[in-house]
Amino acid sequence: MTRFVQTGPSLRDPYTTDPQLRGWLDRLLGEDGHAAAKHRLAELSAEVLGPLRAAHHDAETHPPVLTRFDGWGNRIERVDTSPGWQAQRAAAARHAVVALPYLPDARAAWGPGARVVQHALLHLWGPESATFSCPVAMADGAAALLTSTGTQGGWLARLVATDPAAAVTSGQWMTESQGGSDIARSTTTAHPDGAGGWTLTGDKWFCSAIDSAMAVALARPDGAGPGSRNLVPFLVPRYAADGVSPAPGLQVLRLKDKLGTRAVPTGEVRLDGVPAHPLTDPAEPGLAAMMTLVVVTRLHNAAAAAGGMRRGLEYALSYAAGRTVAGGRLDGNPLHRATLGGLAVDAAGTFALAAHAFALLGRAEHGDGTAAAELRLAAPLAKLTTGRLAVASASEYLECFGGAGYVEDTGVPRLLRDAQVLPIWEGTTNVLSVDVLRALAAGDGAAPLLHRLTAAADAGTHRLPGVAEALAAATARLAQDAATAAADPRDPRVVAGARELALRLGHALTAALLVEHAAWAADRGDERPALLASLWILRRLGRADVSADLHTHLDALVS
Repeated sequence: MTRFVQTGPSLRDPYTTDPQLRGWLDRLLGEDGHAAAKHRLAELSAEVLGPLRAAHHDAETHPPVLTRFDGWGNRIERVDTSPGWQAQRAAAARHAVVALPYLPDARAAWGPGARVVQHALLHLWGPESATFSCPVAMADGAAALLTSTGTQGGWLARLVATDPAAAVTSGQWMTESQGGSDIARSTTTAHPDGAGGWTLTGDKWFCSAIDSAMAVALARPDGAGPGSRNLVPFLVPRYAADGVSPAPGLQVLRLKDKLGTRAVPTGEVRLDGVPAHPLTDPAEPGLAAMMTLVVVTRLHNAAAAAGGMRRGLEYALSYAAGRTVAGGRLDGNPLHRATLGGLAVDAAGTFALAAHAFALLGRAEHGDGTAAAELRLAAPLAKLTTGRLAVASASEYLECFGGAGYVEDTGVPRLLRDAQVLPIWEGTTNVLSVDVLRALAAGDGAAPLLHRLTAAADAGTHRLPGVAEALAAATARLAQDAATAAADPRDPRVVAGARELALRLGHALTAALLVEHAAWAADRGDERPALLASLWILRRLGRADVSADLHTHLDALVS
């Protein structure tokens, strides 16, 4: 008896087969800048296709284990992780996934564009990292915070080291069980130790990458007032001086049993007089400084969403090319082609939003005030928009595989399990939507975004007249709604509509970015970006049914 075995999906080289990634690198870095990055990107891509995929599988199938005591009752708080997790740790250092924007040679080569190259590395590596992209995000955020405050230089050097033997990652200990995102209710306190140092006491409820060598924790110093603004970020060494024993007074109460990101050791931590180093003046409010870290990690969240969506699309396309349905190949079925086309457009939009946010971050870090003003609104928009799209797309990817998409040992269900954290970590969609309201009411508000939307609509008038009109109309409506929200961001009606407004802003910003890139590409004879921009605008801003166009143009969309 011959048994039929369906061919599983394969993965093409994620760098050479991604025209959008390569096109954006050409535009944002210039051809010479992209050429300078090619070896680095190709080297990582080759590892993603081989050893890192194997490491990813090993880490996913061998989750972390907590051992709190040794055989004689000594508290050891040891977290054991798989060889695959350790291989990902080494790869992150070797490929400078955290370090790149801080390395002098990278800054000399690309200037603010070092963040653009970093995003490309994350885009290639993140989906096969067993979510080691999580500690990478927190390490980058910690490095940005230490750089901005000019403190703890020894730790900064380790966070941005490219030698795996020296490099460390960081945790981020903000959440407490009674407060969650309401950090104003944090009860962790900081006390002078009498010898010029500080200690922390309190419980932290959701501490990802608990095996990291350090963490940044929020605490309320003795004498500080109530509310969130008076919290101060502290650097907490995870281990004692021997690098093995837990820091004095630190207990890992348990590891979390999570829906997804199972390879990441996430724990509950009790701090009982644990030594810590303030990263800002403990006598002054410190939450504003902590936002330096949060912005970076939110952008990493967006990068993870975009990378995961692109990789899921690759798997779905590969499967459709080898799957026979009703006497024909699945990728020849008009309905399935339209489904895949819609996923391709969403993946392209998400990539554009994440890539733009990283570009803004690089410019802001190099003193560009205009970029910093735009980033204040673009960062929460990028995080919340990409997070929502990632979950919706992951659900579709599972459906593309039918029953095989629901069976764990195919690896496909992980796409959905891991995507679900993206709208939650670093602020839920509602939390980020309220942050958008704050951004609209502060500083330049919506002005930088509206300027970009208007410029994109003008640029698209002669190339994409129909969709440019839709973008211009959406911009006019958003300008009015943003002004209403900025006038009274606490009005109950404004707050109730904050999510809808934020998503509309995110979709419109994405449309503008796609149009900008389409105009640049068209001058070079590439019409594919214009097709993507048109379909995004018609679907997301015009609410049109473009199924027939998605079917007709699928090959061009994914080539």
